[in-house]
Amino acid sequence: MNSFYRYFIRPCFIAVLTSSPYFCYAQLIGTNAGELPEADQAQLISPADQAVTNNSTNWKSGRYGPVRQSTPLTRAEPPSFGSHLFSGGFRGVRADGLNPDYVITPGDQVTLRVWGAIDIDRVLPVDAQGNIFIPGVGPIKVQGIRHSQLDGQVRAAVNSIYSNNVQVYTNLQGVQPVSVFVTGYVQNPGRFAGTPNDSVLYFLDQAGGIDDATGSYRKVRIVRHGKTIASADLYDFLINGTLPRPQFKDGDTIVVSERGPTVTVEGDVTRSYRYELTPGAMTGQALQQLARLKSNVTHALLRGARASGPVSSYVDLADFGQQPLNSGDQVVFSSDMRDNTIVVQLEGSYYGPSRFALPRDARLHELLDAIAVPRSMTDVNSISLKRVSVAERQQQALSESLARLETTYLSASSSTPEEAQIRVREAELISQFIERARKVEPNGRLVLANNGTISNIRLQDGDVITIPEKSDSLLISGEVLVPQSVVFHANRNAKDYIAGAGGFTDQADEKRILVVRQNGEVREAEDVALRPGDEILVLPQAPTKNLQLASTLTQILYQIAIAAKVAIDL
Repeated sequence: MNSFYRYFIRPCFIAVLTSSPYFCYAQLIGTNAGELPEADQAQLISPADQAVTNNSTNWKSGRYGPVRQSTPLTRAEPPSFGSHLFSGGFRGVRADGLNPDYVITPGDQVTLRVWGAIDIDRVLPVDAQGNIFIPGVGPIKVQGIRHSQLDGQVRAAVNSIYSNNVQVYTNLQGVQPVSVFVTGYVQNPGRFAGTPNDSVLYFLDQAGGIDDATGSYRKVRIVRHGKTIASADLYDFLINGTLPRPQFKDGDTIVVSERGPTVTVEGDVTRSYRYELTPGAMTGQALQQLARLKSNVTHALLRGARASGPVSSYVDLADFGQQPLNSGDQVVFSSDMRDNTIVVQLEGSYYGPSRFALPRDARLHELLDAIAVPRSMTDVNSISLKRVSVAERQQQALSESLARLETTYLSASSSTPEEAQIRVREAELISQFIERARKVEPNGRLVLANNGTISNIRLQDGDVITIPEKSDSLLISGEVLVPQSVVFHANRNAKDYIAGAGGFTDQADEKRILVVRQNGEVREAEDVALRPGDEILVLPQAPTKNLQLASTLTQILYQIAIAAKVAIDL
């Protein structure tokens, strides 16, 4: 540790992180990519049984074979991509048909105003021959022209008769309504009214939308006189906003075809959907263009059935693009890449950045040798480390102890009424204690001091290394009348400090006094000399005459004191 005070950082070893502080926890998921192990392949069903058992396979269970019939499935099938389109949002607003590209048809109404040498103010219908008739001018052919061309067409006809001192104004006042048949795989086939300029989505929504179980969102046809005049792929509309806009005529038919081959996508995606693929694009690349994957996806698990039997393969994302797909396949995308670096964090007294990216085999001394610290202010002998895995083990051990306490003492029987009353009071005490103890969050503190030296342990991702400042104070907490921090005096022992804090409370266990060091070490006050920065922690006594219960409660109090540096009242 002689080089601990160097005021430089070795750039060849440490890369400083400048990104978000939340980056200090890396996500590590899964195992090596490749084909399934033979043990899992043995669970797969034969081709003859595939049709029967395909719908009863639990893809969430981690097994790739059929689920036993004694375990019924409750998982709902993911919805089809596009099923959220039809919820009444398109049927509420009808188009007016007055856009510049609208093509005029018989039955439309044209407003005409002429003034100057002649005065005309009329609403003229477009007759069956596609003309409007202007008195003094005659019929003018307007069928088939666009709304934007109407004014010029009428103005030219009027000016051919009245060339001087004539002003002309035209406007399309209203369009002829149409009725369109909607059929095929929709919720409510029927005939629905609209305008020629309404979208195909308007009429589909009028019919209740596409049947999610059987209808296709990719093969929607507009048929006129037995011929398809336009086709719509609603995936293009959902992803790119592209939608064909034919001008409907009375008697047109919208036909929704049967759903094509589908592939279910789950895992690390924005939302699980059942995607419909076109027969000519049944590849992993086509599916990736449709599914919205999260940014860190690296692998895909493909499960399905082929002519040779069930298949399951686990490949990286690049290879998955070339993977052929079949209808009914299920694909689970996942982030499954172990990084070659770890991220650790510093807190306390030091110079420089607070986060470092290190090799996976980095050790504590290598990092500490590269950290500059203020020499006169830092207690280099009290360095400690907080680790997620240690906190998890502390939490698990505490939970197991509380569960044993709950099982042992809350379910015990009583032989006499007096004993029963005692047990009722003890049960209330234990229940309240367990409720408070379960709220304790262990800090995961790992003691590194060993005979005056700091252990050179291998670092793990997410470690938080604490380099404390030197302290001139000492904290007294727990079952004392006035918990407080006081200036450290070398000639005083633990009971002297407790007396200065008002003495023990009535619930204090005067024989259970702990000293918590700055490095996280916990010692009995009788066995250790006090140092600046220590915390004196007075534990409560177990308020019961049951020796076994008192011993168990005391043990749990010690666990909590070590894991979280707190003393819970009983």
